[in-house]
Amino acid sequence: MIATQFTPVSAVIGGSMIGLAAVMTMVLLGRIMGISGILGGFFSPSIGSEANWRVPFVVGIVIAPVIYWLFSGDIPQIQIPADIYTMAGTGVLVGFGAALGSGCTSGHGVCGMARLSKRSFVSVVTFMSTAIVTVFVTQHLM
Repeated sequence: MIATQFTPVSAVIGGSMIGLAAVMTMVLLGRIMGISGILGGFFSPSIGSEANWRVPFVVGIVIAPVIYWLFSGDIPQIQIPADIYTMAGTGVLVGFGAALGSGCTSGHGVCGMARLSKRSFVSVVTFMSTAIVTVFVTQHLM
């Protein structure tokens, strides 16, 4: 069983930062802040003029833990109770789901629902239902 500790202050700060980034991406760039789309374009051979915003976005995601460590002096310990093959397989399934659903949890869950997109509401219900069933099966039936 994976145990987590609820920290409301950091949750509010983190959620606010994600919301602010989503709004800024939409207002300043006219783009949806979906990580799968941003990463997909980042690794595209034809990134061209898109590099001026995709590269800093991806670099920011990568260096954020380092910045957190510099200011807090603490590195959160992450424990993943799965082997590398399980993680690789689930990564492929998540990638396939994001491609099939035309977006990921951040694109649909944060941005799409805020825009009242029907497609995003269906996507969120689908991936949340799948996640709930997956956790139940892996934690209680296996």
